[in-house]
Amino acid sequence: MERRITISKSSIARRKIINHIMLGLCALSVVLALIPLALIMFYTVKEGISALNWDFFTHLPKPVGEPGGGMANAIVGTLTIVGMASLIGVPVGILSGVYLAEFGKGMFATVIRFLTEVMSGLPSIIVGIFVYTIVVKPMGHFSAYAGAVSLAILMIPTITKTTEELLKLVPQTLREAGLALGAPKWIVTTRVVISAAAKGIITGMMLAIARIAGETAPLLFTALNNRFWHQGLDQPVASLPVQIFTYAVAPYDDWHAQAWAGATVLIMMVFILSVVVRVVAGGGKFTVQQ
Repeated sequence: MERRITISKSSIARRKIINHIMLGLCALSVVLALIPLALIMFYTVKEGISALNWDFFTHLPKPVGEPGGGMANAIVGTLTIVGMASLIGVPVGILSGVYLAEFGKGMFATVIRFLTEVMSGLPSIIVGIFVYTIVVKPMGHFSAYAGAVSLAILMIPTITKTTEELLKLVPQTLREAGLALGAPKWIVTTRVVISAAAKGIITGMMLAIARIAGETAPLLFTALNNRFWHQGLDQPVASLPVQIFTYAVAPYDDWHAQAWAGATVLIMMVFILSVVVRVVAGGGKFTVQQ
């Protein structure tokens, strides 16, 4: 016997109303989350735009009491340290996430997941002290290398967790289809699974880069600062977060204006980098490779 399930019109109408209410609450939550972000960005740009000029991007900081100057060395230093940290942290984070999602079994994978969770909540200053102990002290001086290592350590948990969760969302049928065609598991993982989750993985990577770009505490213990151009990666290097911190706590109005300008440039750098990565990756559209 066939069983017929009938749904009354009132039940359908009630479900539609609940659906619209839930969608409205979701949209309201997004707006509430975006309002503080928009206010912070607007206020930062408003305060910093007046101090932005060509000298800010091309000149070194002026001594105390002399007006003008810029943060050219800090801008280059930030790009250098973040770039080096990305070269270390991105591959390690992605490979760790792939291992946990596709191959990780047993106690070893459990330990890695636990350590990833712990490192995600680790204060950045603790990472700075740790890298100071294992890198700066043996080298005998601060350096861009030490700064990059500290920022890479902060990147790895975010990228690992994002990669693992997104790979788990890829339908199992895609894996089974690849294996059914005779492809080895590592080819299915790299050519099918990772390709399908590439958009989300890149988003997680950008979140990690955005986080480390504004970190100050680890760099105070590792890269320190430099009011001049650095002569090598094994020397103290200027960075925008440290320079902003130094200027913000100083009792000089012109330094405060330049601190706001530096914060504005930092936001612009992260925004431009995100846009460029999206464009290079194909405009944010990723499909499974055939």
